[in-house]
Amino acid sequence: MLSYRHAFHAGNFADVLKHSVLTLVLEYMTRKDKGFYYIDSHSGAGMYKLADDYAQKTGEYKDGIAKLIDNSDLPEPLQPYIDLVKSLNEDVIDEQGDIALYPGSPGIARQFTRRQDSAHLFELHPADIEHLQAYSQRWNKSHVKQSDGYQGVLGLVPPPNRRGVVLIDPPYELKEDYLKATRTIVNAYKKFATGTYILWYPVVKRELVEQMQSAFTKSELRNVLQVEYCQKADTTEYGMTGTGLFIVNPPWQLSQQLAEILPYLKTKLGDNETSYTLKQLIAE
Repeated sequence: MLSYRHAFHAGNFADVLKHSVLTLVLEYMTRKDKGFYYIDSHSGAGMYKLADDYAQKTGEYKDGIAKLIDNSDLPEPLQPYIDLVKSLNEDVIDEQGDIALYPGSPGIARQFTRRQDSAHLFELHPADIEHLQAYSQRWNKSHVKQSDGYQGVLGLVPPPNRRGVVLIDPPYELKEDYLKATRTIVNAYKKFATGTYILWYPVVKRELVEQMQSAFTKSELRNVLQVEYCQKADTTEYGMTGTGLFIVNPPWQLSQQLAEILPYLKTKLGDNETSYTLKQLIAE
């Protein structure tokens, strides 16, 4: 199935959580001069125009990034992400605070990769791969492949420089993706135990998230942080009520940074049904 297009959801509350964490992780990686691999299993288009029909049809960004972009009271850990989005929208943010461009995960990574780093981007959707290839054309050390991202991750670890960030961000069109994504990280960890892995998931059915938790806790993984932000309470009805991340080998300050970000997101994006959790799922 290749019907999913992230353009419908670009800049929504799930992107805010995912991309603020990705920004903090990549910023941490660049504190050392030694290069690293950035590996993105489901890259999407790279950059999204919020005036396009896809984004306008759902308007999800209006309840996500648009509510944060012009705020003057941001917690310090959220500032780098907001600054990055603003930098991509120089001279195009209007008086209402509307923005024109929103970066996907490759768009975030492009702002951090240096000459000594390399980006490895996988995407299967025929339309998105064209956009991704065009976006990456002048991005030195980027490698774009129209192939299975799960296999792509396993084929690239361990990287030669033994430093890497892996983002696994599938569309979850099939419920099998929940455990497939989890197993990919478990298998990659066996080959490259010191890498940082970020696995995004939607909260649609709670039992599917619990299956992922169980698979991780029964594995050989160590040092796994889980963060979850839910706009609404769990429901048996169709639709995403929340979003979460499993982060393997997170930067040492990330838990503290998320402890500042989460209550702010609840205040600015949520309501009385909104909740969040942050826990060390597996100890170091």
